[in-house]
Amino acid sequence: MKFIQYYLDCLSHASYLIGDETTGRAAVVDPQRDVSAYVADAAEMGLEIELVIETHFHADFLSGHLELAKETGAKIVYSSVAEAEFDFMGVGDGQRYSLGDVTLEFRHTPGHTPESLSVVVYEHADDKVPYGVLTGDALFIGDVGRPDLLASIGFTREELADKLYDSLHQKLMTLPDDTRVYPAHGAGSACGKNLSTERWSTIGDQKATNYALLAPDKPTFRKLVTEGQPPAPGYFAYDAILNRKAHGLLDEKKRPEPMTYEQVRTAIDAGALLVDGRSPEEFAHGHLRQAINIGLAGRYAEFAGSILPPDADIVLFTEPGQEVEGKNRLGRIGFDRVIGFLASPFKSMYEHQEDVRFASRLTAKAFTERVSEMPAMQIVDVRNPGEVEAGAIPGSVNIPVSQLTSRLDELDPARPTVVYCAGGYRSSVAASVLRQRGFRDVSDILGGYEAWTQTVQKA
Repeated sequence: MKFIQYYLDCLSHASYLIGDETTGRAAVVDPQRDVSAYVADAAEMGLEIELVIETHFHADFLSGHLELAKETGAKIVYSSVAEAEFDFMGVGDGQRYSLGDVTLEFRHTPGHTPESLSVVVYEHADDKVPYGVLTGDALFIGDVGRPDLLASIGFTREELADKLYDSLHQKLMTLPDDTRVYPAHGAGSACGKNLSTERWSTIGDQKATNYALLAPDKPTFRKLVTEGQPPAPGYFAYDAILNRKAHGLLDEKKRPEPMTYEQVRTAIDAGALLVDGRSPEEFAHGHLRQAINIGLAGRYAEFAGSILPPDADIVLFTEPGQEVEGKNRLGRIGFDRVIGFLASPFKSMYEHQEDVRFASRLTAKAFTERVSEMPAMQIVDVRNPGEVEAGAIPGSVNIPVSQLTSRLDELDPARPTVVYCAGGYRSSVAASVLRQRGFRDVSDILGGYEAWTQTVQKA
């Protein structure tokens, strides 16, 4: 058997290629939207991808089932209870599918979403202990799937939590302890609140250590998994719906259109958004007016989906040669309206210095000095509530990045504003959004809350 796990750090997303070497038949599970890696690896190993299996309708990324089916001719597979606008093969609970000696068993595991399924993988059809189980978002390493996302339209979070409890205890925990567990996400994903950095585990280890599986009864489990979840990024509902639809395909090799400075400015005046993919430090040293800073080195697509509307035209500002990467990473969440990129970006900034702006970034020490001198300052903590519970700067208001654009009316654009996060990436994103929305005096804190606590402790 060939078994490959692909891990996309920027979305904390795991996908899988499973193949039978004797027959050359293979399946891909939960693919990302740019699918060239699966196609290339399958060809190199002499495998033909015949199934594209989705464990559920994902909310945190736009899956590559349509792209991979078009590229390979593979059948798309969902649970038999799923409803979609494209053709797919619905599989029943307990149904098996042979790739040769390698055998897949589908188990319906609703809870994270109503149509969730898990894939039990047997290296040999008659093995007593499966090689592993691909759990999608039903079971993570250290956590379980949250039951409150909008992908589950028509069900309450309590109803889905009860279904998830039953799925875990009746469908997954009944597998042998040595069965490997391969989830669809890891630490950093908003699909749960306690995901591990480990990429796989075993059923036995999860029984012994996973807080949700240690709940003594269903009411306790329901409370544990419905409370304290991080805010869902704004694009989750958009992707959950789009994954059900027949939509346009991503051409991952296509370069966006180069645009002159004048064309970019005309597009912005018409409502397009300029996304600057450089680091917060480079952005602070000089950027074009109205630019929003979302660094490509971070969780680019996730934060773009949190603060940009999916129906807006987007113009990219990147280091030369990174335009395709920027376009494809936005495409991974279905944000396909990249109309172009600024050609010769640094030359444009030099030639239009009247349009160049600088971002104020305060050291923690400078912030503590300024805050005592400016009683009118508003301090915005853009971390998630779980982070804030461990401590926050006195007087700050907590508005997570994912909620910033919908809660702007809680802030006064005329007041001096200081934004902070844990380390400085999210605060640069948020501060640039506030400036783009007309806030007059905005700074963020270098090093974030951690730097502030160290400064306070030294004082």
